[in-house]
Amino acid sequence: MLFSSIPFLYYFLPVVILLYFIVPFKFKNLVLLAASLFFYFYGEPVYVVLMVVSSISAYIHGLLIHKYKGTKLSKVFLITSVVIGLSGLLFFKYTDFFIGNVNSIFGANIGLLGLALPIGISFYTFQTISYTIDVYRGNAQVQKNFIHLATYVSLFPQLIAGPIVRYTTVEEDLNGRKHSFEQFSSGVFRFAVGLAKKVIIADSLGTFCNAGQIFRSVGDQSVVLYWLYAIAYCLQIYYDFSGYSDMAIGLGRMFGFRFLENFNYPFISKSVSEFWRRWHMSLGSWFRDYVYIPLGGNKVSKIKWFRNVLVVWFLTGFWHGADWTFIIWGLYFALFLLMEKLFLAKFLEKMPSFVSHIYVFFVMIISFVIFNGNGISGSLSDLGGMFGALNIPFVNETSLYYLRSYAPMLLIAAIGATPVVKNLAIKMRDSKKLGTVAAVLQPVVMVVFLVIVTAYLVDGSANFFLYFDF
Repeated sequence: MLFSSIPFLYYFLPVVILLYFIVPFKFKNLVLLAASLFFYFYGEPVYVVLMVVSSISAYIHGLLIHKYKGTKLSKVFLITSVVIGLSGLLFFKYTDFFIGNVNSIFGANIGLLGLALPIGISFYTFQTISYTIDVYRGNAQVQKNFIHLATYVSLFPQLIAGPIVRYTTVEEDLNGRKHSFEQFSSGVFRFAVGLAKKVIIADSLGTFCNAGQIFRSVGDQSVVLYWLYAIAYCLQIYYDFSGYSDMAIGLGRMFGFRFLENFNYPFISKSVSEFWRRWHMSLGSWFRDYVYIPLGGNKVSKIKWFRNVLVVWFLTGFWHGADWTFIIWGLYFALFLLMEKLFLAKFLEKMPSFVSHIYVFFVMIISFVIFNGNGISGSLSDLGGMFGALNIPFVNETSLYYLRSYAPMLLIAAIGATPVVKNLAIKMRDSKKLGTVAAVLQPVVMVVFLVIVTAYLVDGSANFFLYFDF
């Protein structure tokens, strides 16, 4: 079930909210758990069992790690919890990748399994792993109530596309959270903003990207069209994923949970390092705390530090998908991060800000072309088209048509990817003269967003969430 769908907005969510707020607090987690299981079952009737098994495994291992804390058995149970958690992810997401590579290297003819990827498995697997690790480290109290832990793992606002919510973030909220009208209304508005970002902007750009892929196989290619496509896809994936994160955070607030931010205007960054402190922050911090630092971080020899960076970004790329393009994408970022740490950051600090912004934007555009490529050869072909290596014209009628058609949406998306609109809203809210106007406008804007989004949904213009594939 998509957040950006009529069934979710007008049937599922209102019923869940009604049930949630009429039951006593001791039953609220049970309502959320039942709603979350139904939400997942609606889209994955078979694989919901896998998520339940993951919850049970995390619960039992947490109890065992806590019971034998300070002994070797505690570490044994930690290892088994991580192995069990990763085994499901590796089997369903990467088996065909490994089989395909074995067939290519050794000329074998092993049949592919053709397994469907369980929605959200990359996210809830990392959540269960972080829970048992934090219990082992003493950073989190063991959860002895299975309903509470299962609610954390399956919580529908962030279940299928993140952000990756750590147990320590919602530990207190699971056991005793407070509700208020202000928090609920704030959550509704945040959800509406995210919904608008996804349906109005991301899906509009997605229409171009879906149509634009045709130029890969017909004679309408041009350098300008390749660049338009690359920029549109870069903005589409940002609005798709950040919009989903906004909706997840908003839903969390409506039910009393405080999820951490996942995006912080990454395109205003002045370095690749800063970009990754602003983009998909929950994933970056997860790999930092559970892979990079345990490997030694940067407090080791330079060779081992190189190794640590490469390992983290190899895994970051591989986490996104079972294809060599994702691995190359991750290592591509590792290269720039290493260069910035060694010498490039000092050079960028001496440059005017616009130079740093252009550098980051260029690196990001190229990275998402690699990310979106149809295999390595497809990525190389797309890059060749962008830099005129395919013997195609610089501009043609097709590219001018798309430019005229999508220039307004690209401009809106570019402005919205900066803090300009947010800063104006804050100034209005804090202004003595305009504060009242801002307070009135907020619910009006929310209703307008909902009406426009509903029109898009009825028209069938909404697209699949891109990050469901990861």
